[in-house]
Amino acid sequence: MKKLLSIGTGLLIAGLIGCMPTLAADGIDKIIGKSEINKGAISVSVKDFKTGKEIYSLNSDKPSTPASTLKLVTSAAAMDALGAEYKFKTELYKSTNNDLYFKLGADPYLTSKDLKKMLSVAKDKNIVEPKTLYIDDYILDSVNRGEGWQWDDDLNPLMPKFGPYNLDGNLLTIIVKPNAEGSPASIYPEMFYPLSFMNLVTSGGPKNNVVLSHNSTLSGNILQAEGNVSTLEKIQIPTENMKMYFRLRVEGLMTSLKIRYYGKMYEKKLPTSNVYLVDYVEHPLTDAIKDILQNSNNMSAETVFKLAGRKFVQNTGSYDSAKKMLNEYLTRLELAPETVKIVDGSGVSKNNLITSDFMTEFLIKVATATDYELWKSLMATPGEGTLKNRMLYFGKNLRAKTGTLSDVSAIAGYIKTRRGKDFVFDIMINDPKSSDSDKKMLEEDILRSVFENN
Repeated sequence: MKKLLSIGTGLLIAGLIGCMPTLAADGIDKIIGKSEINKGAISVSVKDFKTGKEIYSLNSDKPSTPASTLKLVTSAAAMDALGAEYKFKTELYKSTNNDLYFKLGADPYLTSKDLKKMLSVAKDKNIVEPKTLYIDDYILDSVNRGEGWQWDDDLNPLMPKFGPYNLDGNLLTIIVKPNAEGSPASIYPEMFYPLSFMNLVTSGGPKNNVVLSHNSTLSGNILQAEGNVSTLEKIQIPTENMKMYFRLRVEGLMTSLKIRYYGKMYEKKLPTSNVYLVDYVEHPLTDAIKDILQNSNNMSAETVFKLAGRKFVQNTGSYDSAKKMLNEYLTRLELAPETVKIVDGSGVSKNNLITSDFMTEFLIKVATATDYELWKSLMATPGEGTLKNRMLYFGKNLRAKTGTLSDVSAIAGYIKTRRGKDFVFDIMINDPKSSDSDKKMLEEDILRSVFENN
């Protein structure tokens, strides 16, 4: 009798286990059905990480806009091309002809303080009157915005330009300072930069409400400022001319350090002989990958993507070289690059198109890459980065990358279920009629179903 009961219980358990994927799929279908989001605008793929078996699929072969979840693909490829030990390096050299050379590394974390450090070392070495100052900026090309980027995002601090002259996050800080109640406020860049304002900001009011915009009737270096300001406010906007900003900072620092140079700065490749290193500043790639995956830093993502392309072709980095690098990487992972369209490194462009099935296949196959464990460890868990106030229910069972553009919300990554099973997932919602909050709530509900029912 006990033996029969044992056999029956075993069959019951086996039957329940066999039904679990079906139950999970039914649960997700019900969640999506109850939402007010058009089912045709939702793409979902959930797979078993170990076996690759599909657990749930909805429009998973439909090309959609991935937004910043694309950074999962481009950051892994770039890290593979550059190597986990790669460091962004900016170097200062002196030639035997008493010339100074800045060799740029397109370091997305280079600051004016770093430049001051290098020039201070030059002064300490008694380099106080250079003959000529050159800048080797050949590491990346001069294309500083991605294909399909929105023209009206040019004042968005989350979308600065990028290139060899990366400095101070490629952002300008604008000071808006109130004066006497009802009078015009004062407005100016925190650090010198040739920028003017049509100042329509009034001092006073219950709270700060300052808006900067481009006025099509004004010239490019004039911004229109409107609103009220009652307390000093700092607003960050992208640097329009990065080369000019870099040169202005160098000139100002040389003057403050009493390094006498009154000539122009020229672009020139660093000679291979008759030069010696004065000083350098470097920052690790892994810090950038963490910033990209957790905080969705667009400027870093684009810079790293192009730098990986440069390493791949052993020449100046560009989008063409980056795409060649990426295609080779995907082919090595036995993924078909021709099935997706990837035009930038950050996912900012709506011209990017991938499928949910492609993303989950990528998340499985990238596990064969050399630095997979390190790369995965740099992804956000709930409470970190773009997940700071999201998905807290899952704790350390979730590692994910979010993505948000106008009308688009997405999330992709790895989840360990309540029963200890490992899954990969991708959810993309491209729907102009639903709110961002409704999209993100649906993402969390789907993942809860995966977590609880598998």
